[in-house]
Amino acid sequence: MRRKAGMTKRIILANPRGFCAGVDRAIQSVQTILNTAAPREDDLPPVYVRRQIVHNRHVVDELAEQGAVFVDELSEIPQAAAQAGIPVVFSAHGVSPQVVREANELGMSVVDASCPLVSKVHREVLRFVREGYEIVYIGHRGHDEAVGVIGESPEHVHLIEHERDVDDLDFSPDQKLVLLSQTTLSVDETTGTIAALQRRFPWIELPPSSDICYATSNRQAAVKLVAEQADAMVIVGSANSSNSVRLMEVANEALGGRGTAHRVDDADELDSAWFEGVSAVGVSSGASVPDELVQGVIDALQRLGFTEVDTVETIEENMHFVLPAALRKRG
Repeated sequence: MRRKAGMTKRIILANPRGFCAGVDRAIQSVQTILNTAAPREDDLPPVYVRRQIVHNRHVVDELAEQGAVFVDELSEIPQAAAQAGIPVVFSAHGVSPQVVREANELGMSVVDASCPLVSKVHREVLRFVREGYEIVYIGHRGHDEAVGVIGESPEHVHLIEHERDVDDLDFSPDQKLVLLSQTTLSVDETTGTIAALQRRFPWIELPPSSDICYATSNRQAAVKLVAEQADAMVIVGSANSSNSVRLMEVANEALGGRGTAHRVDDADELDSAWFEGVSAVGVSSGASVPDELVQGVIDALQRLGFTEVDTVETIEENMHFVLPAALRKRG
């Protein structure tokens, strides 16, 4: 779409965008510990965090600058830290029972900041296994959330990523079968895979609709509406953020060849060539992205001549999760 002479170039903001309740709770968990930690005379930090608290490098870097120490595995935490009661925070994506057992064996003071929606799926795995089900789990191989859920019962949870993976599964009709999925996968994203599963295993039971993350669905719906009015889109989010990458894919699909969607970590990654001849740029962000990063993109676009800012709002989110029990007495 070419811009007509004299036409005002505009930015169309998707709303909702950015932080979801689970991400906000996880970040606030680490922030609360940092804000309330007493000064120490030893060299130990105020808090350790296993893996990225959320999948956004800016959030992680900011918390690290304030004193949080991020580790990939619990074995990297010195024994002296456990003995001193230094809190260890589990990320929003959840962990497997093996990690919980390891923390207990090491005597660590754990703060579990897993998203309550993810924890719900963990509980469902345990319930279905007790009732004799095999579980087909749609998720991204190696993603922290998928690793944690599968870890609840590796022998009974069968991971598939794509529709083509259904052919690799083999269950007899007398085997009780249920489907679960990664919370950050939307209905649209899994429709083809679910249809293939139902053709192959007509008796498979579908997951509760409440397992679908509200934030994922809301952000994708908003992006689709914005794309109808835009001829290019920018999605702010990190490359390892499943929901941010999917937002970019949804935006490209919704643009329908009229333009291209780009994912950036921040405004520094914008390329002015993307916006040549563009009159309207849609902007959204993944569920782990601070709004100041979106504002930075808006500022950069305004310097490129996109002076008008409109917002497309699909739904007002009012979801809130309380802090983990271990932190409610702090503050």
